[in-house]
Amino acid sequence: MIIDMGPLLRGEVDSISIDFWLTPEPTDGVEFTSDAHVIGLITNNAGYMRLSLKVELPYRTECARCLVEVSGLHRFDFERTLIEQKADEGCDKSPDDGEDFDELEYAIIKNGRLDVDREVLESIILEFPLRFLCSEDCEGLCQVCGTPKRQGCGCSNKYIDPRLAVLARLLEEDEDQKDDGGR
Repeated sequence: MIIDMGPLLRGEVDSISIDFWLTPEPTDGVEFTSDAHVIGLITNNAGYMRLSLKVELPYRTECARCLVEVSGLHRFDFERTLIEQKADEGCDKSPDDGEDFDELEYAIIKNGRLDVDREVLESIILEFPLRFLCSEDCEGLCQVCGTPKRQGCGCSNKYIDPRLAVLARLLEEDEDQKDDGGR
């Protein structure tokens, strides 16, 4: 969504409301079940312009531990300070100014227009978690059979490394000899 910032820049209005739907870019291992809903406000307080947005994004993916399907609604807020860049000039701020410049804190108004889509898509990439869990206490998969542990599989919790199985047998034989009276 490209927003005409002219009325705000000329002082005709103090704020611009934003409410739209945006199709997110595909992400590995995550299916977005519908478009992102973006609601927000652009304000101008005596030349200090601020973009404030709330984003809701429905998703479906797999649990990072047990691979069970997980779905939900990821919500996040973000804000940017707006900087005007005229057609024949550069931006007022840049990394070379010597001032602290954090590109993630600023959005640039070019030729009187603001590309809100770009800001939202960039924020989705930064804010969206890298992995999801079906529950905080997910135990993952059984190392023996590969089924989720919370479903129960009946596998023995006692796992003996095959390389050490010979030693385990020797210990069992030694215990058997002690039980038989040391014969």
